[in-house]
Amino acid sequence: MTTKDIYFYAIGRRKGAVAQIKLFQTKGNITINKKPIEEVFQSKESIDYIKYPLELTKKMNKNAIEIKVSGGGISGQSGAIRLGISRALVKSDSSYRSILKNEGLLTRDSRIKESKKYGLVKARKAKQYSKR
Repeated sequence: MTTKDIYFYAIGRRKGAVAQIKLFQTKGNITINKKPIEEVFQSKESIDYIKYPLELTKKMNKNAIEIKVSGGGISGQSGAIRLGISRALVKSDSSYRSILKNEGLLTRDSRIKESKKYGLVKARKAKQYSKR
């Protein structure tokens, strides 16, 4: 895409992943880090999970989407992208807000990894107790 095209910008976060979304008004494909979505996410479930907000708003092939994502793993990145796309759709047309809100797509999933405590193996896992 050229920089002169009009787009709607949004950020999505999930676990350690951050996704920056540019939703263009022109027809096009979804690209993640300048690669097609099928090249980045191999599983069909992840791709369907990401495209769900577009299916709800019936904007599946009507917008070109550029995504920059970093941090986290596959699950965190797909969740961040989904939230970012939902936020960008609301910026493009505020009538989508009620549709996406009812499905829970505008709520950030705040669950993160619990920090490790000293004296333990992980956050809550302890070494086996030995009486003798």
